[in-house]
Amino acid sequence: MQGVMGMIKVMIADDEERICQLIEALIDWESLHMEVAGIAHNGLEACEMVKQIRPDILITDIRMPGCNGLNLIESVKKSVEDLQIVIISGYAQFAYAQTAIKFGVGDYLLKPINKVELAATLQKFRERIEERNQRKEEQLWIQHKSEADIRLFRVNLVNRLLEQKVWRPSVSMLQEEYYLHVQEGFFQGFVVKIDAAGEISQAGINIILEKIQTLLENSLKTRCTEIVIGTKASCCIGFVNYGDGQTEEIRRIFRGCLNQLESEKGIFGPVMFTAALGNVIRDVGQLQETVGQAMVIIEERLLKGTGKLLERMPAGSAVHEQNILEKYLREIVPAIEVRSMEEAAEAVTQMGQRMLEVKDLKGYEVRELVYSAAGLFLSQVEVKNRAEELKVFEEQSSLCGSMDQLLDQLAALQNRYVEEMRSKREADTVRPIRMAKQYIQNHYSEPITQEGVSSAVGLSAAYFSALFKKVEGEGFAKYLINVRMEQAKVLLRETNTPVAKICQQVGYNDLKHFTHTFEKVTGVKPSVYRKMYG
Repeated sequence: MQGVMGMIKVMIADDEERICQLIEALIDWESLHMEVAGIAHNGLEACEMVKQIRPDILITDIRMPGCNGLNLIESVKKSVEDLQIVIISGYAQFAYAQTAIKFGVGDYLLKPINKVELAATLQKFRERIEERNQRKEEQLWIQHKSEADIRLFRVNLVNRLLEQKVWRPSVSMLQEEYYLHVQEGFFQGFVVKIDAAGEISQAGINIILEKIQTLLENSLKTRCTEIVIGTKASCCIGFVNYGDGQTEEIRRIFRGCLNQLESEKGIFGPVMFTAALGNVIRDVGQLQETVGQAMVIIEERLLKGTGKLLERMPAGSAVHEQNILEKYLREIVPAIEVRSMEEAAEAVTQMGQRMLEVKDLKGYEVRELVYSAAGLFLSQVEVKNRAEELKVFEEQSSLCGSMDQLLDQLAALQNRYVEEMRSKREADTVRPIRMAKQYIQNHYSEPITQEGVSSAVGLSAAYFSALFKKVEGEGFAKYLINVRMEQAKVLLRETNTPVAKICQQVGYNDLKHFTHTFEKVTGVKPSVYRKMYG
């Protein structure tokens, strides 16, 4: 504000140059926190100068060449509404002065100009200007505070819709508690999601979210009674309220906003955009459902691709009947044991292939499976804070726009830990044991002896035997039996291969010996195990 933040600008207009010089010389402008910003010598020049410098105070003669004084006052008042005007008049123009007062002139002075009177008038104007500016500042602060409070209410509303288990608001509740202008009509939840192919900071995401929010508000405001938008992680989440006959137009606007974001995404870096709309509802009590639907629908981009407006609520598939996580765990544990990044990566690849084989697989199911797999993996390795590590993984994965990207994140998590474990173990004396276990994993179907394995890893049989038991907590022979029996159980459960054939596939030539060993380990014969679990 000029009266508070800067000097008060004064302009002088008089066709007599000596009068202008006199006025400028009479006053200690700095002490009044003022400055002479311009001097004009005729009415036309004064009109133009007022428009250019926009003074706070104008000191002007009532009559000047080029423009009638009253016309000047009327004109400049239109240009600068809050302009304070002091007119200077001779006795002969006193009638003009009285008319000028009616136009909103703040004061008038008679010639010859009196220093004390002019200073008093200027001081009065200064107080008036500073009071006006202070009032404007207060009004602006109240307005900003009010706007900030309303924005906070809206953010809290979106959070409540997402986090509270069951909540059925009413129109009056939204009006009174959240200061919304909602009306009876239609409601529809929506999500606009940012995904990133490369690294992007949360600060960068927030800038893009603000751009999305502004775009949506400007595009929807003429068609909607109310628009509520909140942000969470990399999403703009909210709902719109509108009247009859607007559903198709709302869909068109969302599609247009998405197209605009897609066309401008090069500005933001390696990002992708997707939008989702929940079902249209008339009962505001179902607001939580339509917003929740949009949150589920947005996950369909993992399978259908980004850059689309998604609308159909997916039904669940039979993915959980496929034992995908059980199979992943069965493959990742040996990979962890032998510190094999290749086998760990293969476990992820196999998991992805199994998911794609599921009929009617849904996007949200993909994310749930990958997050669960990450949790299973972390449960098998040493982690300082497993919950925190899983949270970080989920945050990083939230920017993945496809199933492949999600699986890549899981593979990267595995690689990091397996590499750390490999490096740690490489420095220890257990490296030969890791090699022996890898050898067993690769050759369990063949005749294996302790002497042969110890020779393969470069140790004497006696030292290898002692080291193996120290590292693994069980002897070589028992470990080999357990590996073979675990593989036999898998074949019995998942295939129709005859028991005699399975016996050979897991390294036994004597069926009777195999059956006896299996029963000793599991408590039941192979044929009974198949009936129980096959």
